[in-house]
Amino acid sequence: MIRISNIKMEVGHNKKELKQRAAKMLKVKPDAFTAFEIRKQSVDARKKPVLYYVYTVDVEIPGEKRILEKSRCRQASLEKKEEYRFVEPGTETGEGRIVIIGSGPAGLFCGYLLAKHGYRPLILERGADVDTRVRDVESFWKTGELNETSNVQFGEGGAGTFSDGKLNTLVKDSEGRNREVLNIFVSAGAPEDILYKNKPHIGTDILRNVVKNMRNQILTWGGEVRFQSCVTDLCMEDGAVTGVRINGEEVIETKAVVLAIGHSARDTFSMLHQSGIGMSSKAFAVGLRMEHPQSMITESQYGIFQNEEAAKELGAASYKVTAQASNNRGVYSFCMCPGGYVVNASSEKGRLAVNGMSNHGRDGRNANAALIVTVTPEDFGEEGPLAGVEFQRRLEEKAFALCQGKVPVQLYGDFKENRNSQVFGEVKPDIKGAYGFGNLRQVLPEELAAALVEGIESFEHKIKGFARWDAVLSGVESRTSSPVRILRDSNGESNCKGLYPCGEGAGYAGGITSAAMDGMRTAEKIAGRFAPQAPVTKMECR
Repeated sequence: MIRISNIKMEVGHNKKELKQRAAKMLKVKPDAFTAFEIRKQSVDARKKPVLYYVYTVDVEIPGEKRILEKSRCRQASLEKKEEYRFVEPGTETGEGRIVIIGSGPAGLFCGYLLAKHGYRPLILERGADVDTRVRDVESFWKTGELNETSNVQFGEGGAGTFSDGKLNTLVKDSEGRNREVLNIFVSAGAPEDILYKNKPHIGTDILRNVVKNMRNQILTWGGEVRFQSCVTDLCMEDGAVTGVRINGEEVIETKAVVLAIGHSARDTFSMLHQSGIGMSSKAFAVGLRMEHPQSMITESQYGIFQNEEAAKELGAASYKVTAQASNNRGVYSFCMCPGGYVVNASSEKGRLAVNGMSNHGRDGRNANAALIVTVTPEDFGEEGPLAGVEFQRRLEEKAFALCQGKVPVQLYGDFKENRNSQVFGEVKPDIKGAYGFGNLRQVLPEELAAALVEGIESFEHKIKGFARWDAVLSGVESRTSSPVRILRDSNGESNCKGLYPCGEGAGYAGGITSAAMDGMRTAEKIAGRFAPQAPVTKMECR
């Protein structure tokens, strides 16, 4: 195939015009293409308000080498078609099914690939199926009554189900896993444009059906999914896993267990530590959510639109900002949600954490992002591998106490001056769950709070209005990534043979796509060791 890069088209064109431009660059007619695929699309806003899309496209046409030589197009090159290939199956036979703990991106994609290739995995999810989970979460936001097993953190699809569903990743990928993740999402009902957009996202409203469709496909291939099934203990013998105990009762025998537990399974971290599973504390980041009018962010990034159709096509703009404070703390935006909502993302009673989410349309009135500061084991003391967990809990307890379980909010100007807010300005919060005014300087260590103020002031030079006094802060954002790393070797196993830590909770990923890719990598490790299992006729979802 021929890959053509850096094709610049003004916003408002159609696919036919893009195809014509590509054909012109190769000096052929558009109908000569036997295949035409958009590989990448990004926005060039350097000459705003005149905006461009920049494309990479793949085309197939007879006589490709000859056409390249004739056209002399410097932006075109001959490429091999990339295809993800699963590993050849191993020969070892296992006792019982392969057990996957967790149905977030890592567990779901690990289970999907194993089921597709004949391994009939059993996925154990401590939370509820996605439909029940949605009802539980919405009830919590309305009443404040938290279900500790079914919430924004726990349940089918993991924490990513209640998020913006961003799929961009910085993970290097020479084996096609990233593309395969996107292909699988599309086959399960995600929009096709995630295959080529530079910053693809699905949106929480669509993600719910996507994860359900993936689960149903796993069942069709012979896998099994059990909900409300929390693994409370590991069974081990001679340094190898032999089974798992569910809800303190039922034992399932197995020789392979995948730990895809997510970053908030604190009780499971404790159980693993007590069982002697090797782990260490790791750096993560904490901070606050900040809300601005989406119109302000969009105007800053794209300029004032002259073309309403172009404005509609581009949608809500995003941003990414970083700064270095005078105390040498790095401050940066994380999980930016255009046209989204701040959500009460708590999972433990008496503790409060926030996150952000967007629906696919990103049509909310506010933009929000976490503004966070990295913390390291030096910040939370030498208390063993779970010290970071306890650091998170202390912050969340302060946030909960500040407004008696409501999300504490504060205007940026008041946060800067270390005083309580009394009334909102022009910016009105969009928060899922009850909220109230509280001084967030009382939640964060002063060194982190001071760094945030410096960072926000510096971001004003990049986005006009960023440091406006009435921007709304909420907190605490404490679950940016796992505070622990569960150690694994080159075979993907922990110090307990047959135990495979993976994904964000194990400390090897930082978002939906990277977690899914790590789940795929773990599936490959297991499949390369074991032979596929015989098919079964009964499949059920409990």
